[in-house]
Amino acid sequence: MSSLQPATLLSRLPNFDPRAVPVARVDRHLPAVPQQSLEAEALAVRFKTPPVWVPEVVAEPRYSHRSAVLASVLVPIVLRERPMVLLTQRTSHLSTHSGQIAFPGGKHDASDIDLVATALREAREEVGLSHRFVQVLGSLPVYATGSAFMITPVVALVHTGFSISRNTDEVAAVFEVPLEYLMDPANHRWHQMHAEGVSREWISMPYQDDLQDRFIWGATAGMLRNLYRFLSA
Repeated sequence: MSSLQPATLLSRLPNFDPRAVPVARVDRHLPAVPQQSLEAEALAVRFKTPPVWVPEVVAEPRYSHRSAVLASVLVPIVLRERPMVLLTQRTSHLSTHSGQIAFPGGKHDASDIDLVATALREAREEVGLSHRFVQVLGSLPVYATGSAFMITPVVALVHTGFSISRNTDEVAAVFEVPLEYLMDPANHRWHQMHAEGVSREWISMPYQDDLQDRFIWGATAGMLRNLYRFLSA
């Protein structure tokens, strides 16, 4: 079981840039999830009858002393010619995880029926994704961040025809990455560094699209790694 160092804590280090930290290893020895297992029907069956499996990444080292906060994110798999994962880049002025790549999501509100409702509401508020286009498949195990968020990743299929209307206060960009790319460990890079007497390790999944390099790391990469383990079990 791995433990990824929280992005927020690392970001407090002077001049910290996760892209500049050396890559310790790449998991080229692990098999990619077969293409047929990434199709809509296969994904639905996998969540309906899940295998016995163990998540690889479940908690970051805690640095916050506050009580745990329930939260959820939507892991939206868009059903295009090839399945795509919709992601956001957070605006640079936010107090936590500013500028980082994330799934739509946030804190659970008392008005939310459950954590699935939280993920759907946050996706609507952040990127304008209407629940009419969303088919929830199920959830992955809770991911605990160092900032005391207990995040439930809600995996869903997103049917085409939706429109994006981003909340410009929170979301700088919305983009998509092929699911097959994210489910191939040859694209999973493990980084290691030593700072303040502590050894830190985390995973990244850099992706180059038509516009720029999308550096996926931290909690987002950790939850995607768990999705890989779930689909490849």
